[in-house]
Amino acid sequence: MFLGIDIGTSGVKAVLLDDRGQLYQQAQAPLAVDRPNPLWSEQDPDAWWAATDAAVCRLDAGLRARIAGVGLAGQMHGATVLGDDDRPLRPAILWNDGRSFAECAELEAAVPASRDITGNLAMPGFTAPKLAWLRKHEPALFAHIRTVLLPKDYVRLCMTGEKASDMSDSAGTLWLDVAARGWSAAMLTATGLGVGHMPRLYEGTAVTGTLRANIARRWGMARVPVIAGGGDNAAGAAGVGVVRDGDGLLSLGTSGVIFVATGDFRPNPAGAVHAFSHCLPQLWHQMSVHLSAASCIDWAAKATGSPDPATLFARAQATGGTIGSELFLPYLSGERTPHNDPHVRGAFIGLSHESDGDRLAQAVLEGVAFALADGCDALRSAGTAIDQLSVIGGGSRSPWWGQIIAAALGVRLVYLDGGEVGPALGAAKLAQVGVTGADAAQVCAMPPISQVIEPDPALCEQLAPKRARFARAYPLIRQIQE
Repeated sequence: MFLGIDIGTSGVKAVLLDDRGQLYQQAQAPLAVDRPNPLWSEQDPDAWWAATDAAVCRLDAGLRARIAGVGLAGQMHGATVLGDDDRPLRPAILWNDGRSFAECAELEAAVPASRDITGNLAMPGFTAPKLAWLRKHEPALFAHIRTVLLPKDYVRLCMTGEKASDMSDSAGTLWLDVAARGWSAAMLTATGLGVGHMPRLYEGTAVTGTLRANIARRWGMARVPVIAGGGDNAAGAAGVGVVRDGDGLLSLGTSGVIFVATGDFRPNPAGAVHAFSHCLPQLWHQMSVHLSAASCIDWAAKATGSPDPATLFARAQATGGTIGSELFLPYLSGERTPHNDPHVRGAFIGLSHESDGDRLAQAVLEGVAFALADGCDALRSAGTAIDQLSVIGGGSRSPWWGQIIAAALGVRLVYLDGGEVGPALGAAKLAQVGVTGADAAQVCAMPPISQVIEPDPALCEQLAPKRARFARAYPLIRQIQE
């Protein structure tokens, strides 16, 4: 039995998987995000640990006793700064925090080769600009920083006492030489840090430590190995078999991600496309990232008085697929691909007396799909062929949304058994490889297909004019929001 733990933004998920890949049980515990100022997004690192403990303890005790290894996945980029006592000095600054926009330009000016080293534009979501912001705005605190960890790696520290990370998550810091898979002294120096502030680097299937005795007793487990794991998207890809050059997935979590595995390092920073290390050796990947996906669904459900996302999906479906005048721009937390704009905000356009809750729900689903299509176009402009995507994350529960997305992107969507589990599934599989030495390609094979959604030509044609309106709307709405 293998335990996979995913430290997400809205909650921690824990899953149990056997050596045949059968998902036995899952549990989760919620998390909240603090937004004390405009553009800010923070969480208490100790809340991650409390939620992890709660989620694991909700799993069956008899099954926990059979666990042979633990794998970790987590939200990327979060700046978790620790002092000499390895305790957090402040709340962690999250991936969707936009305060460090000015520091991005300063970093690129300080290291002109930064895009060559990291394969990415400097964006406020990355970890390095956040530390540059702390250096400038909280200098007394910055002087006491001894270690910087990513969210899942803080949980690892609580579990094992070890400071370690994997290549895929570390690639999102803007401190990694992604091609060489090692820390970049130049990028660290530019933020006033050194290699000594960083955790040790491992490939995703490597053992990074063992469970502390007191934690093992509390969880009713042996002192089992804890595997490096991966950033949430890379781990999610491993979970559904996206581990060969050209394989792709669509993650519909809090954010929306299109992920394509590559056999070599293929950066495209001009298109705001991410190029990161994969969580398996000798693999990399490209990503388009959209800061609000399922989070738009949660917001819209609340705004329209729907008790939950399932009700919102049903309300959208009640329109019968009518393509109304309502257009939704899903930039609730700004946007990455292709705009790299933390300041833009969402909007509804084209409202009329006929715009009821059902039509607004449908417009929200369309708007997120159009943003994903923008990202898909950015990947294609870099020479990446995308004909099929495996779907993971909570948003994968809605086939109605899938029909809209398939038509907007012009790709086949493949839904897989266990795909809604997402990164936690991949973390468990990485643990299996790390503990048993099994072949990663075999363990991380594609799960059984539960459904396939092909692009509907009629819906593609209906959505095309609205997609064109969406493309024209961004620069206009950005202009009036300044």
